[in-house]
Parts: sequence; C-alpha cells; structure tokens
Amino acid sequence: MNDDRAPAGWAWFEDRHDAQPDPDETSLCRAFARCFAGPDGQQVLDHLTRIILNRRLGPGASNAELWHLEGQRGAIAYVLGMIERGDR
Repeated sequence: MNDDRAPAGWAWFEDRHDAQPDPDETSLCRAFARCFAGPDGQQVLDHLTRIILNRRLGPGASNAELWHLEGQRGAIAYVLGMIERGDR
C-alpha cells in the first residue's frame, strides 16, 4: 500500500525540532520530567544507563540478544527524550 502523505526516504525518521508537540504530549513530557527530577529519579536513570545504555555485548551475541538490548535501549532513549522535552 502506497501512502502519498508519507515522507520519502528517511525523512520520516528525522527529529523535527521545529514541530510543535500537541498539548497532551507536552503535559506527558512534563510529567516524565517531574517524575525523574529528584534524587530518586536520578538514581533510577543512573542505574538504567549503567545496566542498559552502557552494556556491551560480545561478538558471540545472538541476534535475539542484540534485538533485546536494542529494544531496551530504545525504551530508555524514549524516557530520556521525554524528560528532555519536559524540561524545556
């Protein structure tokens, strides 16, 4: 199925800094920022960064292990991005 409204190539993937978030997303971003603003939230983020973002798999890692770790990294990146947008 071809959607003529979809951007060509990788354009859909690019981060749009000029795009305005909808009010619900802005509220959600602020909630993420508040949730992780204190020392407990920072401790959780530090822990997740240490065990997920800084984790390296060896050359013998299976595809399933790589996909799983990348999925975890994507989830943490999503949380960090929401916090960043909530702090603006």
